[in-house]
Amino acid sequence: MGSFLIAALAVRYKWRIQRELAVIGPFAYPLAVALFTVVASAPFSVTDALAIMNGVLFGPLWGSVVNGVGIVCAAIVGYLVALRTSQLLDLDRQVARLPGWAKRFRVGSPAFLLTVRLIPGFGGTLATQVAAAWRVPMFVHVWTMSLIAVPICTLLAIFGDRVAVAVHDYWLAHHPHVHMHFPFHRHRPPPLQR
Repeated sequence: MGSFLIAALAVRYKWRIQRELAVIGPFAYPLAVALFTVVASAPFSVTDALAIMNGVLFGPLWGSVVNGVGIVCAAIVGYLVALRTSQLLDLDRQVARLPGWAKRFRVGSPAFLLTVRLIPGFGGTLATQVAAAWRVPMFVHVWTMSLIAVPICTLLAIFGDRVAVAVHDYWLAHHPHVHMHFPFHRHRPPPLQR
């Protein structure tokens, strides 16, 4: 819930945040990718709010690119971490608790990894842990994670951008007397004040 509150604040203060990001220039993109990588590679993490926030801050196109690159990097980092931590989880018990439709496929197969990733909450973490424990090739793990997560995060980036535009338009329509100290250019941070 806290991550969605942060995303809501990003919508509210979009232009202020973009102005701060403009100070670091092109380093804003690698910083956003690094943040997404860290969050998405952590076990039981929820990246939805971060994907929305990237859409708010960078627009639908570049927000989607940041999310996509972050997902691929997170898949690699998560797999490497899971190689060391998969023995800590009782994976056999976790797999046994899966719904019947998820257990139709051989554990560790691409179809299994894709199916398990559809389970909200712990599906992505379980798929990563299983991929590492069953020594699924990293490439298979990366493409199965990307196939599920990239379209979802792209939709969330577009949604974040649309919400930010709607909030901005609503604010201007209902507060025409409020003077803005910088022009609103969609998807472009306002000029720096000197």
